Amino acid sequence: MTESGTGAGPLEPAEPLEPAEPLEPAERAEPLEPLEPLEPVGRPNEDFTEQLLGRPLGLRRRDVSRGAEVSLLSARKFWHALGFPVVDTDDELFTEADQKALASVAGIVRDGLLDESTALAMTRAFARSADRLAGWQSQLIAEAVETHMTAALAEEGDDEHESRSVPSLETATETAKRLAVLTDRLEPLLVYAWRRHLSATVARMLADADPEAYGMTKMRSVGFADLVNFTALVRRMSERDLARLVSRFEALSADVITAHGGRLIKTVGDEVLFTTMGAAPAAAIALDLVETMTNDDVLPDVRCGMARGPIISRLGDVFGTTVNRASRLTAVAQAGSVLVDATMARELASLSGFELTGQRRRILRGVGPVTPSLLRRATSAGRRSVSGAPTPAGAEPAARIEPPDRTGPRTDA
Repeated sequence: MTESGTGAGPLEPAEPLEPAEPLEPAERAEPLEPLEPLEPVGRPNEDFTEQLLGRPLGLRRRDVSRGAEVSLLSARKFWHALGFPVVDTDDELFTEADQKALASVAGIVRDGLLDESTALAMTRAFARSADRLAGWQSQLIAEAVETHMTAALAEEGDDEHESRSVPSLETATETAKRLAVLTDRLEPLLVYAWRRHLSATVARMLADADPEAYGMTKMRSVGFADLVNFTALVRRMSERDLARLVSRFEALSADVITAHGGRLIKTVGDEVLFTTMGAAPAAAIALDLVETMTNDDVLPDVRCGMARGPIISRLGDVFGTTVNRASRLTAVAQAGSVLVDATMARELASLSGFELTGQRRRILRGVGPVTPSLLRRATSAGRRSVSGAPTPAGAEPAARIEPPDRTGPRTDA
C-alpha cells in the first residue's frame, strides 16, 4: 500500500513499538516512509540535500529500521507522523540522524515515558512546527537574496529586472547555498528557543493550575489586531510588495506584543491574535499597536477588539467564546480604535492610565448581545476616566444587529 500527502492518517490504538523483524526475501511489512530529499534547487547537478541534513545519504529504509530496533511498520508510523508520504523505494535516502531519531522515539515508548499514541502526537507537533519554520526562514533568505540581486542589477543599469513572487533559479540556488552554510549555526538557536518557550509554557500551566489565581478555568485577555482596508490593498499592490507589507505588519506586531509580555498566538495575513495573563498588558498592547501602525508610513491603520474570559488551548491555538467575542468586536471597531468587552472594561476601570467610553449595545453574529467600551489612553497621566456609560435598563437604545464581517466569516481563533 502506498499513501501520499503530508497529513497523518488515523492511528491504530496505542501499542508498544514492535521488535525488529528479521529481513526476509519477501517483505511482509509495508514500505517505510523515507524523508524526501530536497528537490534540486539549482541546475540538475546541484543538490544540497546532504549539506542540509548534515550527514551522507548512506542508509536504506531497512537499515534504519534494523538499527533503531523497530519493525518497518512502526518506523512507517514515525515517518508518517513527521509529515512525509510513503515512498516505495529501497534507495539510500537516509542518514544516521534518521536512525537516531527513530531510536529516540522508540526508547521513549519502551521506557514508559510516553505511550505510542502520545509519542507520535509529539512527533507530529515537531513536524508541523518545523515545516512552517523551514518555509518561513527559507523565504526570508530568498527575499534578502532577491533584494541584493535587484540592487546589484540596478547599479549595472538594468532597471527592467522582473519583480517575482516566486524566486528565480539564481535566487533559489543562492538561497540553498546560504542555508547550507547557516544550518549548523542556526541549529543551537532552535534548541535554545524551544527550551525557553517550553519553560515559559510550563510556568503558565502552573499558574493556571493554582486555584487561588484563576480557579477552575484558564482566564486570558484575548486580542485581535486587524489591518483596515486590506482587501483593497491586495487589489492594488504587487504580490512582492504585499508580502513585504504583511511581513512588516507581523514584525512590528510581534515586537509590541512581546514587549508587554504577551503571547503571539498566530498571524493570518492581515490579522494577529494575541493573549495575555492580565487585562492591563493586553490594553497596553492594543493601544501601542494602534499607535505604531498609525505612525508607520507604509502600513494602513489597524483596529483592535479584546475580550477577557476563559479560553480553550489546543495545539498551540486558542478557542472558545472569549476568542469569538474578541474577533467580532474587531470586525465592528473603527479604524484606529480599540473595543473591549464588559469583563475587560470592569478590570481596566480600576486601573490608571486608561479611559473607557461606553458604547451602545450590539448583537454580534455568533456571540449575541455585547455592550463594548471604547478604550483610549487616559487624558492625563495617572488618572482614568469612564464616560458615556450605557443608560440604565429600560432606557438603553435598541440593539442593532451588525452586518457580516467585512471580508467574510472568521474562524474561532
